[in-house]
Amino acid sequence: MTLLNGKHIVLGVCGGIAAYKSVELCRLLVDAGAHVAPIMTSDAEHFIGKVTLSALASEPVHTTLWDDADPIPHTRLGQRADLIVVAPTTARVLGAYAAGISSDLLTATLIATRAPVLVCPAMHTEMWEHPAVQENIATLRRRGVNVLDPESGRLAGGDIGAGRLADPQRIFDEIVQLLPPGDLYGTHVVVTAGGTREPIDAVRVIANRSSGKQGYAIAAEANARGAKVTLISTVELAVPFGVTLIQVETAQQMQDAVNMSAQQADVVVMAAAVADMRPVVTSTSKMKKNPKTGVIDGLESIALEATPDILANLGASKRVGQVLVGFAAETENLVANAQAKLQRKNVDLIVANNVADTGVGFGHETNAVTLVANGAEPVVVGLSDKRSIAKSVMDAVVLIRSHSTH
Repeated sequence: MTLLNGKHIVLGVCGGIAAYKSVELCRLLVDAGAHVAPIMTSDAEHFIGKVTLSALASEPVHTTLWDDADPIPHTRLGQRADLIVVAPTTARVLGAYAAGISSDLLTATLIATRAPVLVCPAMHTEMWEHPAVQENIATLRRRGVNVLDPESGRLAGGDIGAGRLADPQRIFDEIVQLLPPGDLYGTHVVVTAGGTREPIDAVRVIANRSSGKQGYAIAAEANARGAKVTLISTVELAVPFGVTLIQVETAQQMQDAVNMSAQQADVVVMAAAVADMRPVVTSTSKMKKNPKTGVIDGLESIALEATPDILANLGASKRVGQVLVGFAAETENLVANAQAKLQRKNVDLIVANNVADTGVGFGHETNAVTLVANGAEPVVVGLSDKRSIAKSVMDAVVLIRSHSTH
């Protein structure tokens, strides 16, 4: 299990001989599941190449306020960060940060964030012990900045003394302490997303209007809370970093993937809109329209059969302690239909929405749901973006899991 699943970490690298250690730190963070966005100062480029960090990090190195694809890179990087670590941190950057001087992308990002910051100073002993540097360190500590003091050892030029950058493993351990695992750490969450497509012939399908956005939002939320996440989807959207994607198309393919993944899963969230019916007979080639009748031969009528009821099958085989979440898209009698589905399919939570309402469900960026669980009053979550809905769903899952352990 990765310790830093879904965490966004900005790794700042300053111009010092210890910059080479940032490469190992980057590798440790990425291996732990973190999304690492590196920032290098212009001085850092004298010690290591941008290509090195870009190859190991989660996105290319950022170096300037002016050449980035984003018009305000410091704001974007600072806002999405769960933590900013600067290793090594030079005396120049410590002084600029303490004085609030945004002289480059790194210092601008440090000033533009509300995330925790960890600075890891590295410099010659005389510089480290200088009163101005020590006063800047004290100022930053008073403001809540975390400082990992340098170690004593061999320095550049063969000198020995205080000022050596802390070992990358020690920095990593400090980061883990600052970013404790989320409330789903140690769990395996399986999420389905999108609408299944049941083929009629080589080009035509029976489908529904599901965009998959709610399922992806749930996968991202579970991932950010420390879970190992398997996403089984019929649509191709941006996959959250650290999430394992299994691409499927039909209900049968989804059932096969779910059965394989759910056996050891702690939580299964069936957010996908699975087609209820499929054609009994399909054609591997495109059926052609009869020029005389204007009707597609073979499509005058379509014989249908039921698709696998994946949620009911999961409910029938649910393990003790496993949490099963189903979705119910309704147009009337929302709570009553959700409660009936909850009991009928032996699940722990139904996420119900009225898709007849404006801005709710299929194809929208927003959703509004009612959470229906055994032994609890229904919880209404008003119209909001789908990530907020995902947070409410996973909050309910965590609550259910906590009750099942007592």
